[in-house]
Amino acid sequence: MDQRKCECGHTNPVGTLLCESCGKPLNVEVHEQTSFPDMRYEGMARRSQTNKTKVIDRVWNFFSSVKIAIGIIIVILVASAVGTIFPQQMYIPVPVPTEADVARFYTESYGTLGTIFYGLGFHNMYSSWWFVTLLVMLGTSLVICSLDRVVPLYKALKKPRLNQHKSFLKGQKLFAEGELAPEADQEAILDASALALKEKGYRIFHTERAIMAEKGRFSRWGPYINHIGLILFLVGTLMRSLPGFYLDEYVWVREGQTMAIPNTPYYIKNENYTTEYWSEDEMPEQLELKGGAIVKSYQTDAILYENKSAGVPGK
Repeated sequence: MDQRKCECGHTNPVGTLLCESCGKPLNVEVHEQTSFPDMRYEGMARRSQTNKTKVIDRVWNFFSSVKIAIGIIIVILVASAVGTIFPQQMYIPVPVPTEADVARFYTESYGTLGTIFYGLGFHNMYSSWWFVTLLVMLGTSLVICSLDRVVPLYKALKKPRLNQHKSFLKGQKLFAEGELAPEADQEAILDASALALKEKGYRIFHTERAIMAEKGRFSRWGPYINHIGLILFLVGTLMRSLPGFYLDEYVWVREGQTMAIPNTPYYIKNENYTTEYWSEDEMPEQLELKGGAIVKSYQTDAILYENKSAGVPGK
């Protein structure tokens, strides 16, 4: 069953809490509760609430769970904490870091704990396949959690429902009702109320028999803006595993010298190096400095060469 039918005759997608037509709760148990449920998405259905049983739906439902995301974060935090107990391989004083030398270093320096640390792969944790997998899982969870909730939120904010059922109104924190005098002009009351609320900075949605006023709508996008920031951070972290997106070596080149850049087809030549100092005329005031000079700039004129025959034997 892919849809649920309301008493008014309108069919709604699975997972919808309020009828899209009349606004009445579709769940009888919810309707009978004294406190109305959290209507964060105005009763709109989320993708993870469907009844489909395909593999892609199961994967989507798994990663759309906030509990799963929190669990992945906890595992990453614990692994990161364990990885800082002993130094990573890149920081150990081993001239030629072969596997045997690295294993011997951790055993001789830290004993049994060092052996366990190395055996579990924590010596190269941040570039290990299992840690990268955890980061990918966290990024997937953030993306799916956001999409699963952003779509219904966008629909709810783009076209807010004004025909809310009376049970929805009674379930709010503040609720009041009263009888309208027979001689009262309903349209005039609504127009005056809308004008007063608009003067206070509210955005007004108006129909013939109801008005809705809201402000601070942008704050409802706050969690998803944070998610975007975390996703960008994870993408930047994962890009370190791609060649050319990080620096882990320095090349010292003297004037007139040409050096090969390790693990690349490039060479760099230092044509000239100059150091420019501030003159006394350029100083705002007389400064008492040891050495009597302040450096204005360091400049190196360099040429980058590419060896296009780097892959040809003998070249």
